[in-house]
Amino acid sequence: MSSLLREEMQRVLFRPAKQRLVEFIEIEEPSTGRHFLCVSVGKNKEVQLCIVRCQISLPNSKSGSKKSHTKRSSIQDCYRRTEVWSLQDLILIDGRDPDVDDPCFLLHFDKVRTVTATSCSAKYSIVRALGALSDQHYQRSLNLRNFDLAYIKPTSFYSNRGDCVVLSQICFYAFNLVCLSMCPVPLDA
Repeated sequence: MSSLLREEMQRVLFRPAKQRLVEFIEIEEPSTGRHFLCVSVGKNKEVQLCIVRCQISLPNSKSGSKKSHTKRSSIQDCYRRTEVWSLQDLILIDGRDPDVDDPCFLLHFDKVRTVTATSCSAKYSIVRALGALSDQHYQRSLNLRNFDLAYIKPTSFYSNRGDCVVLSQICFYAFNLVCLSMCPVPLDA
């Protein structure tokens, strides 16, 4: 489902603007429709973040012509960028509390924008993508606060391959704890 959504947004919204959609997550917003935080790269290598709203409107039955509202035009009408920022203008990303499973985070530009992802893994996924793009295109690290950096920055043993690597790292630590708990402890002092 997400790959179809990516292809649709790329075709309808980003390709005409000569941009490539790199990463997106679904977010919760107070207005109706589905909302996404998208990260794209333009031909000039500028990295942009934008909020995309997708609201499918039903065709008007009073238009007289059934052909006037095609499937393609309804998809194009569905996606709208409601806010756009440059990654260069991003001052700080605040995860709020690294010890709590909270999908909410704050993007600090000239103003602070609160974003609520649909899950914590989505929050960390978008922050990893932004960090990699900032390193690649602007040769600077993102200013991050209140994140568990073990889930964002790869260590020498692990590479930045996303949530599967994080899960395998957690399993590795859990296995080590189980092994250590089964070791006999000498009672003579």
